[in-house]
Amino acid sequence: MKSKAVWALVVLNVLLLASLCLHGLTPSARAQGRGASDYIMIPGEVVGGNASIIYIVDTRNGFLSARAYDAQARGLVDMGQPIDLGRIFGNRGR
Repeated sequence: MKSKAVWALVVLNVLLLASLCLHGLTPSARAQGRGASDYIMIPGEVVGGNASIIYIVDTRNGFLSARAYDAQARGLVDMGQPIDLGRIFGNRGR
């Protein structure tokens, strides 16, 4: 009885190993060429105002943007065009 159980476990392990190898060898599909961006979001407040602001840094592409909460419109407002940090800092740190 023990012999059958041991052989059954050996066969099961071989099947699991084979499926793991086959799964690892199949190519994975990616929707984006360079992959998704990484973002850092920093909360802040406007000096002399009552609005809150969120600074958003796109670490992969090197852009800084900001959004503020508009209480009257009850939504977020973009704060102009994103700033190219690579141009400002001369592509240091990449």
